[in-house]
Amino acid sequence: MSFRSYVGFNNDQENKASLTCPHIVVDIGLEENFDDTLNTRLLAGEAVVAEAQNVLMFAPLSEKKGKSGILTVTNFKLSFVTTEERPRDERGLQENLLLGENDVCLANVDEVYQMIDRDKRRKMIPGNNISGKVKGLYIVCKNMRVIQFSFKFSPVGHGKTLTNALLHHAFPRKHHLLFAYDFGERYYNSQGPVTMFREKIDWEKEIRRTGAVGWKLSDVNQSFQLSTSLPQWLVVPDALVDYQLTEASRHFRCNRPPVWCWSSSHGAALVRMADLMPTITDSRMLVIQPSVIRHSGLSNIIPETRTPENIMLENVRKGHPQRTQPELMELTQDFPSPKDVYGSYCKLRDLCTPDNVRQFWIQDNHFLSQVESSKWLTTVSACLTKASKAATFLQDNVTVVLQEADGRDMSCLISSLTQLLVDSHFRTISGFQTLLQKEWVAMGHPFCSRLGHILNPEVQQSPILLLFLDCVWQLLRQFPSAFEFTETYLTTLWDCAHITVFDTFLFDCEHERLNASQDQSKQITLRSLWDWGEQFLEKDIALFRNPLYHPTKSDAVLSVLCSLPNLALWSQCFFRWIPLLEIKSGGYPQVDLGVRALHAQIDNLREQLAQAKSGDRTNYHVLSSKLSKQCVTSFFPFSSTIDPVISPALLNSSLALNNSFVSNEALLDSQSLLNAPD
Repeated sequence: MSFRSYVGFNNDQENKASLTCPHIVVDIGLEENFDDTLNTRLLAGEAVVAEAQNVLMFAPLSEKKGKSGILTVTNFKLSFVTTEERPRDERGLQENLLLGENDVCLANVDEVYQMIDRDKRRKMIPGNNISGKVKGLYIVCKNMRVIQFSFKFSPVGHGKTLTNALLHHAFPRKHHLLFAYDFGERYYNSQGPVTMFREKIDWEKEIRRTGAVGWKLSDVNQSFQLSTSLPQWLVVPDALVDYQLTEASRHFRCNRPPVWCWSSSHGAALVRMADLMPTITDSRMLVIQPSVIRHSGLSNIIPETRTPENIMLENVRKGHPQRTQPELMELTQDFPSPKDVYGSYCKLRDLCTPDNVRQFWIQDNHFLSQVESSKWLTTVSACLTKASKAATFLQDNVTVVLQEADGRDMSCLISSLTQLLVDSHFRTISGFQTLLQKEWVAMGHPFCSRLGHILNPEVQQSPILLLFLDCVWQLLRQFPSAFEFTETYLTTLWDCAHITVFDTFLFDCEHERLNASQDQSKQITLRSLWDWGEQFLEKDIALFRNPLYHPTKSDAVLSVLCSLPNLALWSQCFFRWIPLLEIKSGGYPQVDLGVRALHAQIDNLREQLAQAKSGDRTNYHVLSSKLSKQCVTSFFPFSSTIDPVISPALLNSSLALNNSFVSNEALLDSQSLLNAPD
């Protein structure tokens, strides 16, 4: 079926077998029926666009080991299938049901390079056709995964055909070319208690839950006649009349006047708004009575020259029970632009995607200085600092108004972080998903543009969502028992943002989503990302829940440490594709599994005690003691190099169903605990 080859892959004389590179080991099948045994698994509506046979996929950071198989480009993914691929139930890793072990969604492809020789590669321009021969591909993904292929043993022309297909389908220029429009699987919505904020009742429930006073629900944006980037239902100050809001909106960028996000029971509110239009010359929108101006502390401003911004802030002030002056936080000047955030991300990505082992060690010598020069953690620190400051004002019963250029990027991030600090409801899994629906999806964060789903040189790609998830991960580090979800949940969320099956992160605003759902010429089924059962088995979903979470102890407002010495790089998300950084049988996952084992044993003992009191002597099922010692790596459950493989029975029975666990010694050793971070 296969044989071991000692051919130098970077030798230009492809037709001559060379024994000068005996250190290169490859398993490759050459029988005529080799490819007949390999088939790419296709979803409903998925079609093969191009295929290359006898392709070699190198192991990460390795030019010596590789696997041979079939590389396929479909309208959904880049898929590599090999005879060495293990069955799904034997891998013990997190497995997305929509993707195979070596599959990458096309939307996750960030950059494509053509391999020129061993040390040189050339970046390829999306949409362009390659006319010459393609020796190999080097692909960088948006989640910092790197995949390298060689077409050394492929039939003539296969590499060029597949490369052209990848450059065309991985960077579509129109939205309806995304796979969500072709996916034909029937959808049964079972997402659970996540508020979508598309109906009036959703906003009414949130107003009641927070105990907001001085605010009302307005239908002024029905059919998106006020602003296409805002939801159809807006929460606005009680004192504001609809015609005033309509008149005011045209003075703000993207027609986004101040709108409510959250309130405390004492009356302080969190509000978001955009900057004023730079071309506005008529600032005499309305005339306010002098008595009102004196009461607001703005008596030095002449009524006829008050800006629309000040008039709207006056109405926000009236929404407070004590008529307290709101605190205006300008985010445009205090934070980097989306373009700057993208530049920072690119520098960080370069550190996390070394070409080879040699480059890895060269970067390692100057790693901290390069992290500092990327300014990624500096931005994370600034975000946490601003959110902490906003939370302090809300604690002091002062309304906070977040103002940003279009009000759709950093205001989403700071508003969400602030609410995580002050409201424990959003620290649950369903609450966190509700928060993302409210502050990001409903309020019009341009996911399609920022995540780069569509190739458009006129829009700026920027991982604002990743920046937010990194900030949340910093909170998880400092408050390990305050959040119901885990870092595995956050990492998975970033991965799933690049899967073009679910509409949650597929559009720039609700207006686009509604238009797409009503377009009969190209129909799309709206599928919520929060329906995790569509992608993962119970054993994987179980790892989203934090075993240390205590609801009764997490109601307090979180006081976060924001300075750089208190922050860290998110290893699981950024470094999981670098095998050299992987700790075998160690790291935090060992501790996490140990905690889960203890919780399972406690639950089992409680159940036994309850049945003993009732006189029931039922025998309890215990996992077989024959299970060998289970060890995972520091990047579990994302690592692809687990050795020995963790037993599927352990995950299925213990993590998902919360049955009896194997003994702690089978999961955790003292060294792991001693070496675990505080």
